Amino acid sequence: MQATSSSTSKVVNLYLEANPNPNSMKFVANFMLLPESMSHDIPSIKEADNSPLAQQLFSLEYVDRVFFMSNFVTVTKKDGIDWLEIREEIKNIIKTYLESGKLVIDEISDQNQIDENDSETVKKIKGILDEYIRPAVEQDGGAISYHSFEEGKLKVLLQGSCSGCPSSTVTLKAGIENLMKRMLPEVQSVEAEGV
Repeated sequence: MQATSSSTSKVVNLYLEANPNPNSMKFVANFMLLPESMSHDIPSIKEADNSPLAQQLFSLEYVDRVFFMSNFVTVTKKDGIDWLEIREEIKNIIKTYLESGKLVIDEISDQNQIDENDSETVKKIKGILDEYIRPAVEQDGGAISYHSFEEGKLKVLLQGSCSGCPSSTVTLKAGIENLMKRMLPEVQSVEAEGV
């Protein structure tokens, strides 16, 4: 699926939001960057081929990860540098890029989309993730998507500010796992994949 593009320059307003991960900051735009419920996590410059904006951000030595979703970009910085020293530079790069009207991602796909070949349990899992869990995680500058379900064990992908967040393990076990077990007894445990 292709994200929305405009050939004319846009009026861009950005504001910043902190989140539970002290190394991540949300840069929120006044318009949608990606279609609803789609996200794209770029953990390194090696995986930024389809995003010129991410490539620009990774050119800054202190940028560790870039994540796009809805109307925001979450940037994760490396340890040892304060947000006060770098946030304006990052904000200016994002604002200038968005004003050009270019796409933030060339091609994206939705891992949470229900597939007709999914089992009934997997369809229910994806529905719970989408309706109950994704909005809360998105509010904190991250995303959660379905990875796999086997023998009672649900594996999810944590992206954006959730990746490497000190509180993500607590959120995963105390929040997501408890909710899943309560709503869907087939789920016995929830684990993060690739964190």
